[in-house]
Amino acid sequence: MAAANYLPSEDQFLCSICLDVFTDPVSTPCGHNFCKNCITEHWDTSYRCQCPLCKETFTIRPDLRVNTLLTEMVAQFRQSAQQKASSSSLQQQVSKPGEVPCDVCTGTKLKALKSCLVCLASYCEIHLEPHLTASRLKRHQLMDPVENLEDRMCTKHDKPLELFCKTDQTCVCMLCHVSDHKTHDVVPLKEEYEGKKAELGKTEAEIQQMIQKRQLKIQEIKHSVDLSEKDADREIAEGVQVFTALKESVERGLNELIKMIEEKQKTTQKQAEGFIKELEQEISELKKRSTEVKQLSHSEDHLHLLQSVQSLKAPLLSKDWTGVSVHPPSLQGTVVRAVSQLEETLNKEMKELLAVSELKRVQQYAVDVTLDPDTAHPKLILSDDGKQVKYGDVKKNLPNNPKRFCHHTFVLAKQSFSSGKFYFEVQVKGKTDWDLGVARESINRKGNITLSPQDGFWTIWLRNGNEYEALTGPPVSRSLKSQPQKVGVFVDYEEGLVSFYDVDAAALIYSFTGCSFTEKLFPFFSPCNNDDGKNSAPLIISPVRVK
Repeated sequence: MAAANYLPSEDQFLCSICLDVFTDPVSTPCGHNFCKNCITEHWDTSYRCQCPLCKETFTIRPDLRVNTLLTEMVAQFRQSAQQKASSSSLQQQVSKPGEVPCDVCTGTKLKALKSCLVCLASYCEIHLEPHLTASRLKRHQLMDPVENLEDRMCTKHDKPLELFCKTDQTCVCMLCHVSDHKTHDVVPLKEEYEGKKAELGKTEAEIQQMIQKRQLKIQEIKHSVDLSEKDADREIAEGVQVFTALKESVERGLNELIKMIEEKQKTTQKQAEGFIKELEQEISELKKRSTEVKQLSHSEDHLHLLQSVQSLKAPLLSKDWTGVSVHPPSLQGTVVRAVSQLEETLNKEMKELLAVSELKRVQQYAVDVTLDPDTAHPKLILSDDGKQVKYGDVKKNLPNNPKRFCHHTFVLAKQSFSSGKFYFEVQVKGKTDWDLGVARESINRKGNITLSPQDGFWTIWLRNGNEYEALTGPPVSRSLKSQPQKVGVFVDYEEGLVSFYDVDAAALIYSFTGCSFTEKLFPFFSPCNNDDGKNSAPLIISPVRVK
């Protein structure tokens, strides 16, 4: 019984020379087994007859005979291994849920490899063999396995649906074509398939394009949300800063009000304490005199009374307290006046804080701007890095291209903007005259030019060192508390806004509002004439440093 349950392993049937399953196994006198050919060839090439395993040497080459029992065991082992392999292969080929099963298999259904449109059946690898070898079956139309092959047959004629009727947009068989669809536009199924496949390819491309557009839109929306979140965070931070400063001002005002009231009260109290002290001193003196008078009035000594009365005739205290009083400090209207003064202070501080906050906000849109030498008037001198421009007395011989200003000492930047927001700063220190702003692409660049929005310019200028004007058509004068050393220019294209700032004072100089922009906008500069050296300093495009 133990032998019946014994399952030999593959190692027991391997030849130690070729390392493969025994073929014609033979045994040596020492009891070891080898393939007949392996041991024979081994001894033929060796100068001594020796067992490859135990190294026992034989003086006479043994007469080797096939081990019958081992041969039978090897045969059984090979058969068992083949059955296991076949079973494993069969398991791999068994039809799984969702796969098309073979229509011919009985019992366990194997997975179909092909379906035949002529036989209307699906075949596994084994049962497909006749369609691959038999000449009669080779003409059948095979395709990847599909279910419900009956749906591919004409229900009227029981023939394969091999044609497509474009007129009725339906699949038909050959008999349908010569009967019901004789006059219709009928093409082979494959031809229509190729056409529809091409259409589907175009549709897929369109769908992918639509998907990409929507993905880009999602990215755009997310980017907008990110920008909105950043703007919100920045506004909150600025709001906290502004309100904190205002709160501190209110607290200072309250503390000053309390201090002022307390000081007035202390003054009144000090005055009252002085009066009380003086009165108490007089009362003390009067009490002393009263005691002396009482004592003298009870005296029986005539001489003593008469002599002492003279000393008591000294005048009493002469201060008249009738008109003396302590008046509480007049505090009526103190709070109103303090609040009014606080309101004035807060308004001033709030304007300053909002100006700083606004400047910080627009500075977030700083762009890199460089001057375009192709637009510069021939008398202008530009630095190599394109960041500075000044007036030169000598007119250079330059090509009069369509972009160049030929009559006024103007120059534009290389960069243009047709959407969004942008900001740049220009140092104007040491100058008595200058023009700054933005201009649209189609402006007149030849002959006499008027700087106004109607002519495509949104600019401000300085004249005579202290006359600032916004060139709005009729110019608007601007009275500035301090002379700007650096001017910031901000544009919101969609909002139609052009604003100018005194950067150091964080103050708004002027804003063009309600503008309608339809073209590219270019930063615009003019250093103006030298004015006998008084205005020789250059305009300098400066890097933006957030305050």
